[in-house]
Amino acid sequence: MPSDYESRMNRSSYIRLPERFFARIRTTAVAAPRLLKFNHELGTELGIDVGGAETLAGLYSGNVIPPDLEPIAMAYAGHQFGHFVPQLGDGRAILLGEALDRAGLPRDIQLKGSGRTAYSRGGDGRAALGPVLREYLVSEAMHALGVPTTRSLAAVATGEQVFREGALPGAILTRVASSLVRVGTFEYFAARNDTEAVQQLADYVIERHYPHARTDAQPYLALLRAVIQGQASLIASWMHVGFIHGVMNTDNMAVSGETIDFGPCAFIDAYDPAAVFSSIDQRGRYAYGNQPHAGAWNLARLAETLLPLIDPQPERATAPWRTTSEIVRKGRQLSSRGGWTTKLGTRLTLRDPTRRCLLMASA
Repeated sequence: MPSDYESRMNRSSYIRLPERFFARIRTTAVAAPRLLKFNHELGTELGIDVGGAETLAGLYSGNVIPPDLEPIAMAYAGHQFGHFVPQLGDGRAILLGEALDRAGLPRDIQLKGSGRTAYSRGGDGRAALGPVLREYLVSEAMHALGVPTTRSLAAVATGEQVFREGALPGAILTRVASSLVRVGTFEYFAARNDTEAVQQLADYVIERHYPHARTDAQPYLALLRAVIQGQASLIASWMHVGFIHGVMNTDNMAVSGETIDFGPCAFIDAYDPAAVFSSIDQRGRYAYGNQPHAGAWNLARLAETLLPLIDPQPERATAPWRTTSEIVRKGRQLSSRGGWTTKLGTRLTLRDPTRRCLLMASA
C-alpha cells in the first residue's frame, strides 16, 4: 500500500467517542477482489486517487488496511416503518477512515458489503453486485442533479457468491459521506436513557456540521433547527426531481442533510403522489407524496432525543420545539416553492400573479 494513503486517509474522528458508540472491526478478506469502477474525480478531490487497479481493489475490498486506520462499525437504533428497533447498527458496513476534501472538510469513507460486524444480527454482512451498482449509479446521479447525497468512490467485485433467493455475484461499495450519524444514532442512546451519550453525540455533530450552534444561547435547539432545515430542503429537492427514497426509516436519515441508503429507490416518470417502488411498503407509508410527512415524523423522533438537553423540564423544552416546528413548516414550503418555480424556469416576484398562483398551488 502506497505511503500516500497513510498520510491522506486518516483514522475516523468518530473513534474519539466512547467505546459504546461503535465496535472495532477486523475486516474479512475476500477471495479475488477486482476493481469494477473507481470515481477518479471524487478520489482526486479527496486526495486519495493513488495506485493502480490492483492497489485500489485491495484497499476498497477491505483486504488491505493501512496501518494507521482503525475500521469500526457504528451503533444505532431506528424506527422501521413506525416500529422502534432498539438495536441495529452497521451490520454489513465498516467506517474505514476519513479524508479531507478541497475545502478542508472531513469526509467519511465507508465500505458497504465488507463482511460481518458486531451488529450483523445473523446476516452475512455481504452485498450483491446489483445493489452495489445501483447505489453507485443513483447516488452519483443525485449528485449531478444537485441533490445533497452520499457519493460513491469505488465498486469492487469480491470473486465470491452471496446467497439471497439464489446465488449472486458479490461486491463491495465504497461510499463517501459528510458523516454517517443518523437520527437512529441519537435514538440508540436515548432509548437507553444515556443522556450523557446523547450530549456527546450532539456535540460531535455540532462540531462537524453546525459549528454556528456552539455560540447560540441554546446550542442543542440550534442543532435541532439546523438539522430540520437541512432535511426540509433535502426532501423538497427529492420532490423536485421525482425521487422516491423507498425506506425513510429513522436509521436511514442522516443528520448531515444528505441522501443516504439507496435501497428500493426510484424516479417517477409521471407525477403520482401514491407511487411506491418498495415491495415491503404495502401501505404506502413512504410513497412519493408522503415523503415530507415521513420526514417530519422522523424529525419529531430526533427532537424527542434532544429535549432533555434543550431543557431538563419537559414542559419548557417542548415550547421552543413547537416554535421550531412552525419554522420548519414554513421553511419546507419556501424550499418547495422555490424549487418548483426554478424547475419551471421562472424568476417571478412575490407581486407577480403567476407566482402567487404557483405559491398557492404548492401550499
